[in-house]
Amino acid sequence: MLKRAGSPLYAVARCASRGLVTFPQVNPTTGKVFKEYSEMDEQEVSAIVSRSNEAFQEWRRVPTVERVARIGAVAEGLRARADEVAALMCQEMGKPVSQGKAEVLKCAHLVDWYAEHGAGFLKDVDYPTLPGFKKSYVSYQPLGVILSIMPWNFPMWQVMRMSVPTLMAGNAVLLKHAPNCFGSAAVCEELLQSLPGVPQGLFRSLVIDVPQISNVLEHPLVQGVALTGSEGAGRIIGAKAGGLLKKAVVELGGSDAYAILADADLDAAAAAVVNARILNGGQVCVAPKRAIVEKSVKAAFEQKVVEKLAQKKYGVDFGPLVHSKARQDVAKQVADTQAAGAKVLAGGVDAPIPDGETGGAFFAPTVLTDVKPGMVAFDNEIFGPVIAIIEADSEAHAIELANRSPYGLGGAVFTQDLEKGERIAKSEIECGMCFVNDFVRSDPSLPFGGVKNSGLGRECAAFGMLEFVNVKTICVK
Repeated sequence: MLKRAGSPLYAVARCASRGLVTFPQVNPTTGKVFKEYSEMDEQEVSAIVSRSNEAFQEWRRVPTVERVARIGAVAEGLRARADEVAALMCQEMGKPVSQGKAEVLKCAHLVDWYAEHGAGFLKDVDYPTLPGFKKSYVSYQPLGVILSIMPWNFPMWQVMRMSVPTLMAGNAVLLKHAPNCFGSAAVCEELLQSLPGVPQGLFRSLVIDVPQISNVLEHPLVQGVALTGSEGAGRIIGAKAGGLLKKAVVELGGSDAYAILADADLDAAAAAVVNARILNGGQVCVAPKRAIVEKSVKAAFEQKVVEKLAQKKYGVDFGPLVHSKARQDVAKQVADTQAAGAKVLAGGVDAPIPDGETGGAFFAPTVLTDVKPGMVAFDNEIFGPVIAIIEADSEAHAIELANRSPYGLGGAVFTQDLEKGERIAKSEIECGMCFVNDFVRSDPSLPFGGVKNSGLGRECAAFGMLEFVNVKTICVK
């Protein structure tokens, strides 16, 4: 997420001699610094941008099929280093090692998928020939150097799902990762730049702080920006890119609602909500922030949620939050929701801390019930393992409550009437992705993105590959 230097979110130390910053890498489990990175100065960054454009000019002339194949080879490197990178992510942001390894392998799957389908997405498309012309078609041409601003919650997946299709499309990518994930950024650079046939400079990690982001985006050789982060960061970057007339794709927050209808399989619904909400410590943009349950089944649903949550294990199913400040933020949101009348069914601000947790970043998975509009847990995104249960009087009321949000990223409907569930998912819930009888997840084969304050544009599938291309009309007479 985009934060200013000196923010309590990340500790940075200013170097008086250069006017730059250092970035201590703090293990959220122990609270101890395990490495430091020094910020690149403006001259180094400018040189990297220039070299990236030189690499782009070479890369764009490589035939599409060859570009796709060369980038596709990174899947092997991802699989080979999965254990190493999983351990690194655990150090950087607290993700359980098993979940980190699954993330790296998911990245490899994404690469394989685009290696199989990417060249087809980039083929010229014939259009009706204009009168007097021999042919008319659209060609997808790369734009150039693209800035990628990525968050810490999925240090590898967020980077790869943006960069792989963008590079295959013929662009160069400059990554500005979160300041606690510069190690993961370095791994991404090593993996991609070590590929045979990939020009040096085509993918680079920029070790910079927030003030330099504007300079990079303003650079005349940079043609667009992709950001995943907070709504506030998205507004800043979107406005900046708009003023520069540069393409922007922004994937922002969510307050995803899962509508649990009276005829739902409550066991399956509870399992989906619990599994999705505690994954990655609840630090997932498409996690079910609000479980909206019809009144007649609310008590039974609550019981199943509490029972299933009790079976989850620290260090396997969930870990600490990214840092102590995140824990403080989530605790305040929960406390404010309680003060407004919500009840705690499990976890809570005063829940015990697991042995070995000395970093001050742990927050226990929590279940709140009797949450209502106007309460923090209903109106705002809680980026932590907090399930907010909201009572609905009817199916129509559940839909109305689901849509009473400024966000529209994901959503789900649980019902045994599949025709009804599909109708509600397709035509009633206001979001970019809506699942029936399971939790929302990303996959390379399906477009990922939202509506309202959840962002602009799409990642994954053909849509993600075509975000940073020039849709070029060609007519031959």
